Amino acid sequence: MTAPEHLKYTAEHEWVDADGDVATVGVTAYAAAQLGDIVYVDLPSVGDEVTAGQTVGELESTKSVGELFCPVSGEVVEVNEQLSSSPEVVNSDPFGEGWLMRVRFSELPELLDRDQYDALTGAA
Repeated sequence: MTAPEHLKYTAEHEWVDADGDVATVGVTAYAAAQLGDIVYVDLPSVGDEVTAGQTVGELESTKSVGELFCPVSGEVVEVNEQLSSSPEVVNSDPFGEGWLMRVRFSELPELLDRDQYDALTGAA
């Protein structure tokens, strides 16, 4: 699955969709495929302060456990509650219903565009 063009990406395989001062964060289809069938998602709580580059959660699969790094600094304003009962949505719709959290940020760091991310993963 090619990464959507309008999103920004990290080298750790998270995607960011900024709208005003709120960034929706998820993991890419590449990351979901590498992890395998996701069976549990551990996310920060609403109100938590997060720092760009820091581990803020985990994605557990039948194959391994992957750390979730936050691509932006700020306050968590929403988490995807659906994932507590249906973590497999991260695999089936990573760029849509499988989003992980929304963070109110003060500054958006330099992130990769789709072409840069596709080159990183070999999808280009």
